Amino acid sequence: MAEFTLPKNSRITGKGRTHKAEGASKVQKFRIYRWDPESGENPRYDTFEIDLEACGPMVLDALIKIKNEVDPTLTFRRSCREGICGSCAMNMNGKNGLACTTSMEDLSGEIRITPLPHMEVVKDLVPDFTHFYAQYASIRPWLQTVTPNPTKERLQSPEEREKLDGLYECILCACCSTSCPSYWWNSDKFLGPAILLQAYRWLADSRDEMTGERLDDLEDPFRLYRCHTIMNCANVCPKGLSPAKAIAETKKLLVERQL
Repeated sequence: MAEFTLPKNSRITGKGRTHKAEGASKVQKFRIYRWDPESGENPRYDTFEIDLEACGPMVLDALIKIKNEVDPTLTFRRSCREGICGSCAMNMNGKNGLACTTSMEDLSGEIRITPLPHMEVVKDLVPDFTHFYAQYASIRPWLQTVTPNPTKERLQSPEEREKLDGLYECILCACCSTSCPSYWWNSDKFLGPAILLQAYRWLADSRDEMTGERLDDLEDPFRLYRCHTIMNCANVCPKGLSPAKAIAETKKLLVERQL
């Protein structure tokens, strides 16, 4: 029987801190994962109460309010606040998403916030994306051609351009990849939903001339075929995309070139 244990300093202790919202008329309670690698302490959950009458409607509004008014040491990423940059990806009540587009009204009861699952944590709600971005670079996510450059631009028909819809919108937030059990256990070799969606974006681009080489790189028992189409990726994508469909189309291309 396999036995899995966590390092002692990774276990969450029960010594969290509680911050009350004194005099608040409409309270929302947050339970937030905290870990500072420089402190030498185990991770913990801190509890924060927020007065909704003095806060915006989104989870990110509450996090910003906590950092500005309650605990300035709370660490998280954020940028655009419009669901475009993907910086504020985190796990809220057990589901990955963007804090800036997740309404507190859509989350019932106490809101528990943790970093994206199965990624190394830098601090608090900030995951380490180093490996994720290295995988992205490995698929060479740019237009590759062998024919001479045209004098102006490489053209596409409206029909050819339409094939990129549902692919180019990916913001690399990693919500999908960190919701995928295959990626949890095989992230050292399996590229994961986000990167495979990006890989198919270039396979589907009529202007790219390296389809064969791209397929050669993907045709591997782990890089591509660890996907078992459980659809967690499509369920959590904040842009409404379906990485599982892109992966299926990639597998289809690999079969077709053998015929």
